[in-house]
Amino acid sequence: METTPRTAGQSVRHLPVNLFASVMGIAGLALAWRLAEPAYGASPAIGQITGAAAVVVFIALAAAYSTKLIRFPDAVRHEFRHPVAGNFFGTIGIGLLLLSAVLGAWNSTLQQAVWLIGVAATLSLGFIMAARLLGGGGGHAAAVPAWLIPGVAALDIVVTGATMPMAWAHDINVLAAAIGSVMAVVLFVMIFARLVQHEPLPAGMTPSLMVMIAPFEVGFLAYLNLRHEVDLFAALLFWFGLFLFAVLSVRVFRPSVPFGPAWWGISFPLAALANAALKYADATGSPLLAWLAAALLAFLTVAIGVLAVRTVHSLVKGQLLVQ
Repeated sequence: METTPRTAGQSVRHLPVNLFASVMGIAGLALAWRLAEPAYGASPAIGQITGAAAVVVFIALAAAYSTKLIRFPDAVRHEFRHPVAGNFFGTIGIGLLLLSAVLGAWNSTLQQAVWLIGVAATLSLGFIMAARLLGGGGGHAAAVPAWLIPGVAALDIVVTGATMPMAWAHDINVLAAAIGSVMAVVLFVMIFARLVQHEPLPAGMTPSLMVMIAPFEVGFLAYLNLRHEVDLFAALLFWFGLFLFAVLSVRVFRPSVPFGPAWWGISFPLAALANAALKYADATGSPLLAWLAAALLAFLTVAIGVLAVRTVHSLVKGQLLVQ
């Protein structure tokens, strides 16, 4: 006998902040398809529509989460202070930074305004989270991949800020590169050691493992924007990130891992990998890299599509906004 979908328990109180990772993934997909236009002759409409979808999703989530903040401030406070969930507030700032790049094709003034808001949000949260970590008491077992989100988010400032016309933008980009790169090294080592020496992550947190490729692929894109060339160091970043993607895929993409909002955590690392591959292929002119980039873009597109369908299905079934 088919049961009636349970919707009575749904409440904006239970809207998880990690759903903002969907904005990162969709915006990253839009930017990747824009790169695919000259490389593969893709229709500009794909990138435009996907970019518009990212904007709509961000506005919807921002409105919903603002409602949560107004009606249930205690729930937001608890989420922000949570040692794992609190790190996902970094997805809001990263989402704004990526949206600024999306908006750049339509309005440069709006692009700059959104980028500045994203910079302020990203650097502020990075400061808070770094101070929280240095407060101690976490222990090695508390080191989880989500730690990388607010720390490494500063690299996205460089990824999206290379075209900013302000005279001081270069200094902001260098500052962000310094923060993001050093934090990436420190946190990655701590998380890697925790995964080796302690018990595996709970099944619900398994998708967050994919965040570990972000420092290398986002680092590649940031470095490329600063140096304007793909040198040996950039190549090392790209290839290790790809290697890590292959290793982690075996652990993440399993039928036994339950679906939940945390699955959106895979979207932006995959988008960063696809964007990096497209830029690497363009810089080298390698046919092999061109095929690899096309395969990664196809995989990213399918992954985003599946995540979107499953998220909407969970919402309709009354399973998304429940405790």
